[in-house]
Amino acid sequence: MVKHNDQQLDLVFAALADSTRRRVLAQLEQGSHTISELAQQHAMSLPGFMKHLAVLEAAGLIARAKEGRIVRCSLETQTMQQAAQWIAHYDRYWNAQLDALGRYLYHQEETCQQAPEKSASSATTPSAPTKSGAPGPTRKR
Repeated sequence: MVKHNDQQLDLVFAALADSTRRRVLAQLEQGSHTISELAQQHAMSLPGFMKHLAVLEAAGLIARAKEGRIVRCSLETQTMQQAAQWIAHYDRYWNAQLDALGRYLYHQEETCQQAPEKSASSATTPSAPTKSGAPGPTRKR
């Protein structure tokens, strides 16, 4: 298994848990943007939006660069690739488990189909009706 820093993965998955932050990452796929360009797409205050950017930066998903008075954000792909590798490990594990389950179920189905069938006469003969026992106690009101 690929070794990862657990704290870093916690930060990445916590950052990805919010839809606003995921939309910011989608915006940054197109290239770097200024903070005001990113904030325009979201109906929230600038200080509230800056908190989202701080979470993304702490997780290592974005980088900020100051050009004079303008701050630009860009996507950091390496951190996302590390999280994707972690997910891929478990994806392979669960696919292997589900493949094994599929083989087992296929084998069970084949085994049941090969079992001898009951004769036609026994399939049409109804079984004797069973009588119920004595009535149980009743509830008095």
